[in-house]
Amino acid sequence: MGVPKRKRSKARRDKRFANKGLKIGAGALCQNCKESVAQHAACGNCGHYKGKKVIVGRLERTMKRDAARKAQEQRKKGAAADQEAKQE
Repeated sequence: MGVPKRKRSKARRDKRFANKGLKIGAGALCQNCKESVAQHAACGNCGHYKGKKVIVGRLERTMKRDAARKAQEQRKKGAAADQEAKQE
């Protein structure tokens, strides 16, 4: 079993516990969707910052994905119908 060669100093030992007293930072509310957001950051949910649209938000991404999935399903259904019509 390994044994330490030297005593670990109190300063090195205490560095481990230096972050115990950290508090969670204050947050803010998005002006557009009222979602909690870090201060001075764009809202991840709707993509607004100071009332302006700056990034694509989570809501927009999900709406685009749903539309793409529906379009893909429609194409598959149309292709399946075409295959059935060719076989008959």
